[in-house]
Amino acid sequence: PAVWVMTSSWLDLQVVWMAINIFLFLWFYFFYDLGDQFFYTRHILGSALAWARAPAAVLNFNCLLILLPVCRNLLSLIRGSFMCCGRTMRKQLDKNISFHKLVAYMIGLMTAVHTIAHFLNVEWYYNSRLGKYDDLSMALSSLDDSGNTTFLNPIRSTTTTPTLLVFTSVAGITGVIITLSLILIITSSMEVIRRSYFEVFWFTHHLFIVFFAGLVIHGAGRIVRSQTTTNPLHNATFCKDRIDDWGKIQECPVPQFAGGFPQTWMWVIGPMILYVCERLLRFIRYMQTVKYRKIVIRPSKVLELQLVKNGFKMDVGQYVFLNCPAISQLEWHPFTMTSAPEEDFFSVHIRSVGDWTQKLISIVEQLPEGAEGPKMGVDGPFVTPFASILKSIWYKFKDSNPKLRTRKIYFYWLCRETHAFEWFADLLQLLEREMEERGMGSFLTYKLYLTGWDQSHANHVMVHADADTDVVTGLKQKTNYGRPNWDKEFEQVRKENPTSVVGTFLCGPAVLATVLSKKCVKYTDVDPRKTKFYFNKENF
Repeated sequence: PAVWVMTSSWLDLQVVWMAINIFLFLWFYFFYDLGDQFFYTRHILGSALAWARAPAAVLNFNCLLILLPVCRNLLSLIRGSFMCCGRTMRKQLDKNISFHKLVAYMIGLMTAVHTIAHFLNVEWYYNSRLGKYDDLSMALSSLDDSGNTTFLNPIRSTTTTPTLLVFTSVAGITGVIITLSLILIITSSMEVIRRSYFEVFWFTHHLFIVFFAGLVIHGAGRIVRSQTTTNPLHNATFCKDRIDDWGKIQECPVPQFAGGFPQTWMWVIGPMILYVCERLLRFIRYMQTVKYRKIVIRPSKVLELQLVKNGFKMDVGQYVFLNCPAISQLEWHPFTMTSAPEEDFFSVHIRSVGDWTQKLISIVEQLPEGAEGPKMGVDGPFVTPFASILKSIWYKFKDSNPKLRTRKIYFYWLCRETHAFEWFADLLQLLEREMEERGMGSFLTYKLYLTGWDQSHANHVMVHADADTDVVTGLKQKTNYGRPNWDKEFEQVRKENPTSVVGTFLCGPAVLATVLSKKCVKYTDVDPRKTKFYFNKENF
């Protein structure tokens, strides 16, 4: 069985990430809630000060992280090239999109808390300016200012309403822009939008440029202010009850305040530079010429593209992003490579499942015979846990490659429609023939399952039930109808491999991933000397 191992440390990563978030929140919460320099600021704003600043710290940390999981060239380099990158680390990198979403949820939550707290802060600043609270709040809000830098209350006049402050201050305007951008990014990322209106998702997601620009500028407003050190020192605990003596006695000079130095840019500048380099590399790859070796359109609307690109080197388990300028200059879509490294080209199989793929297939169908396909940009290859493995393993197996530790493969293929088998049936027929010729028939056990059919198809199958080959695929292995009994299948694999490590790889829906993941746990033997199942799922 396959020997690739998946660790369970994805949960460990989440725990570490959450622990850092909690630490940052608590540290900055108590920093603002207990710090002497914020004594007067807290008198006006109360606990809302800490509730605004603690989420800001968590936001900085997560905005540092949010771009890294989508730097696919960087991740592919780390996962595929660095010898120091251990198996556990590589498996964490396979969860890059899941981690990207997790970080995005935290950004959304902390933005909501931060925004609500600042709405309260602005209201309390305004009421303090109007004298609705105690004398100390009024005195702090009415302090004379030198050079417009030493004030505490950012509302400098009773005519400045909270709404006016929001839409006229740097912090307010950028805050509105950041929040609106984030709302659009998150809502357009919903599954139903991505599946049905990918263009909407793609374009609104690029509002992250506006988001980060606003984020870097946001702190320049310095709306949260702390008491500065004066000579002589103004002791707030002593002077808070002696407002009339401020500036008149040596112990109570007039308190002065300043906004904190903007720090967000220091958190995000590194990831922003990395992402700019990432996009530059993608552009360079886009400009490189891609030639067509072969174009095949299956009757089932599956398009096979065999492509050649100078300097292109792939490894097993990789995918590419394709761009067709004739459809859109900006859209890039991921496709698993179905060729093996041993071949002198790389291929993808594209099924008609959305606007972009439908348009591409339509363009190819209208090409004159022998004509070159439309211009294609290719970015990659990138590493994923599962892709084209079957072909590559077979090449290594038949060549007795000493690095290959795999001894047997169990392959399960589930499709709703009969024509979905077509594009892969050719490969299986080739493997069947070669394994039979070499006497290696036990190397691959495969089972095909058709999960949807009508009565006419059932009648057709019954008529040809005694045929040597399957009526659907033309293979010697007959197609099964319905879904696998996974308990039975796992039990059979365990029985046939009583002391082996079994890698379970899935390219399929999340629901099935959940089922297979649980089966791997269920059928892994407690005895470390016996069968162990490890689960991997393809991620883009």
